[in-house]
Amino acid sequence: MRLTSIRARVALLSTLFALLLVGGVTFATYFFVATGMRSSAEATSDRLAGAAERVFSRYQAQAVADAQAAGLTGAAADDFVREQVLRVVPEVVSQGLVYEGSFALSVTTTGAAELDVVWTVGDYGRAGDPERRQAALDLGSRTREYPSLPPLFLGLFAPADLGLYVVHLPLDLAGTRSAVLDVIYDPAREEAILDSTRLPMVAVTVVAFATSLLITNLIMGWALSLITSIKRTADSIDVGRLDVHLPQVGDNEVTELARSLNRLIDNLRYRNEAQSRFIADASHELATPVAGIRGYVNILRAWGAEDPGLREEAVSAIDRESRRMARLCSDLLSVIRSEEMVEFRSMRYDINAVSREVLANAATRYMDKHLDFEGPSEGPLWLHGDPDRVEEALGILVDNACKYTPDGGSVSVTTRRRRDVILIEIADTGVGIPEQDLPNVFERFYRSDLSRSKETGGFGLGLAIAKHIIDTSGGDIAVKSTIGRGTTFTVSLPRQRGKREAGA
Repeated sequence: MRLTSIRARVALLSTLFALLLVGGVTFATYFFVATGMRSSAEATSDRLAGAAERVFSRYQAQAVADAQAAGLTGAAADDFVREQVLRVVPEVVSQGLVYEGSFALSVTTTGAAELDVVWTVGDYGRAGDPERRQAALDLGSRTREYPSLPPLFLGLFAPADLGLYVVHLPLDLAGTRSAVLDVIYDPAREEAILDSTRLPMVAVTVVAFATSLLITNLIMGWALSLITSIKRTADSIDVGRLDVHLPQVGDNEVTELARSLNRLIDNLRYRNEAQSRFIADASHELATPVAGIRGYVNILRAWGAEDPGLREEAVSAIDRESRRMARLCSDLLSVIRSEEMVEFRSMRYDINAVSREVLANAATRYMDKHLDFEGPSEGPLWLHGDPDRVEEALGILVDNACKYTPDGGSVSVTTRRRRDVILIEIADTGVGIPEQDLPNVFERFYRSDLSRSKETGGFGLGLAIAKHIIDTSGGDIAVKSTIGRGTTFTVSLPRQRGKREAGA
C-alpha cells in the first residue's frame, strides 16, 4: 500500500483520530477519578479534624467539671485540667482515630514564645509546616495545608502519590497561652484505589483503541471498495467492455453514486450501440449505391454505346444512387454543423408564413404520393428568432411526416398562441412510432424498427438535428404517437425571447 494512496492516508488519519479519541477519554476518566480521590482525601482530613476537636472539647469539659467537683480553683484547677487532657485525649484519639490519621498537639506555656509538641499519636514523622501552624494560631481558626495539584496523569504510569493533607486546629487549653492540634491524613486508601484502576483502565484503553481502529478500517474499506469497483469498471470500459455495473447495495450516498455511475455506463453503452448501428447502417447505405454505380458503369462500358435505352437506364440509376449518397453526406454534415456554436439570428418573423413555405416545399417533393397538406390559414403570428433555422427544423419534421405517411394520407401544420409561447403542431396519418421508441426518437443515430426501410432511406439524424435547433432557439419539442393512426410533434417557441446559447 503506497503511503500516498487514499487508503494509507485514511488509515493514518483514522489511527491518529482513534489515538486522540481513546487517549483523551482515558486521560479524562483518570483525571476525574484522581480529582475525586483528592476531594475524598480533603473531606477525610476535615472529618478527622472535626472529630479530634470534638474529643478534645468533650474531655476538657469533663476535666473542668472534675476540677470543680474536687474544689480546685485557680492555677491548681488549670494544672489539673491540663494534666487530664494531656493524659486522656491521646489515649482516646489513638483508640478511635489513629487508624485514619496522625495527630500532634503543640502548646505554648505562659512566658514561652514558640509552640512545643507535647504529644503525638500515629506516624508523625511527616509533620506539617510550622509556619502554617503558627498562622492558624495567630488567626484563631483552622488552616489547611493541602498538597499542590501533582501531575495526576503520572498515576497511569507509576504508583499514585496524592501527598499529605494537614489541618492545623487552634485550641483553648487550660493552663496554657495557646495550643494547636495538627491532623495529618495520608491518603493511602485513595492511592490504592487509583493504583487498582490503572491496569483495567489501560486494558480498556487498548481494547477500545483496537476496536475503534477495526471499526474505522471496516468503514473505510467499505467506502473505498467503491473506488476499487470504479477502477475495475473504468478499466473494463477502457478495453471496450460496457456490460459492467457497480454494486448497488442498501440505500445510502455510496449506493446513489453507484447508481449514477451505472446510469452513465448504460448511456455510454446505448450511445456506443447506437453509433455502431449507425456506422453499420451508413456503411450499408453507402455500399449499396456505390455497388450500383459501379455496376451500371460497367454496363455502360460494355453495352452503352450500342443500346440507347440501356444507356438511359444506367444514367438514371447512377443519378438516383448518387443523389442518395449526397443526401447521406448532407445529413452527416448537418450533424457536424449542429455540434458547432453556430450564431443564431434574432429577428421578427411570421411563423405562419414559414410553416406554409415548408408545406409548399414538401408538397412539391412528394407530389407522387398524393398527400393532403393543410397549413395555418390565419394571418401573421409573430415571434423573434432565426427563421432560417426554425424553417430547417420544421422542414425535417414535415419531411419525416411525409416519408412515413402512406399514399393518400394527410400532413398538417397548425399554430396557436398560448401565453408567451407559440405552439406548432406537425401531425400526420402515418404508420406511427412504437411506444417503447418514443423516449429515444430524438437521440442521434436512433431509428425505430418501423423506419428501417429502403423506401424511406432515413439515417436516424433528422430528429436529433431538429431538437438541437429547437433547444438552441429556447424552445421545447415533444412527441406523441399511435401505431397505425399517426404521429404529432409539438414545438413550443418563445414569442419575445431571442436566441439562447447552444447547450444552455
